[in-house]
Amino acid sequence: MREATHDTSNDGDGDFVQSLDRGLSVIRAFDADHPRLTLSEVAAVTGLSRAAARRFLHTLVQLGYMQSSEGRFSLRPKILELGYAYLSSLTLPEVAMPHLEELVAQVRESSSVSELDGEDVVYIARVPTKRIMTVAISVGTRFPAYATSMGRVLLAYRDSAWLEEYLRTATFSHLTGHTITDAASLRAELKRIRERGWALVDQELEEGLRSVAAPIRDSGGAVVASINVSTHAGRRSLESITEELLPPLLGTAERIERDLARSAGSKSSGRSRR
Repeated sequence: MREATHDTSNDGDGDFVQSLDRGLSVIRAFDADHPRLTLSEVAAVTGLSRAAARRFLHTLVQLGYMQSSEGRFSLRPKILELGYAYLSSLTLPEVAMPHLEELVAQVRESSSVSELDGEDVVYIARVPTKRIMTVAISVGTRFPAYATSMGRVLLAYRDSAWLEEYLRTATFSHLTGHTITDAASLRAELKRIRERGWALVDQELEEGLRSVAAPIRDSGGAVVASINVSTHAGRRSLESITEELLPPLLGTAERIERDLARSAGSKSSGRSRR
């Protein structure tokens, strides 16, 4: 049996509602390993008396958050409502940041998320490591989409009419000696990106800077942002990037998409209850 989870560290705080703390401890007693508990087990886990545990369990059953069968209690789906308000309030950067932090800790390279704004990518979330560019990057930084891995991902998944207009009117500058600056070459590169599902840019935005990016899709499958990992050419070869950085990057993009879908689902559920 697990040890009691009730926290008494705030019991001396006059504004601390002890009964709420104890009620929440009853909910927290249930988890994947302990989905059904008896009254005695709930009391033991929470540190509550049997009489107090019984009152809390009875209240939760009456409110529809819990059910009782054959002397055991278990949570009901209504308990998910308690998390809907939090999930539905999350923006894309808030959803992405914990995942970026985990990715950076794993690969020890900087990672960012950006959206397309006109012809530029705009950084909306970022976790840096060592500075590898002469220009400092922060949330709100803009770069031309055609010369960045995140920008190319976002361009690649735009509809054909928009993309053709962009290729016809955009100005492509030689930012380095590696930068693609003609529409035909960029169109071919964007086609390759759509086919393989990720983009790799080698020193086209700045000498020495290499970056790999993947799309982030919303719950409907539309590409709404892109995520990258950037590194220095002196530290990683192109082969190293595709073998060591790309797999965790793609996994991170998938996890962000799952959390976005949950957030969208909670918003939808919240609207249906109104």
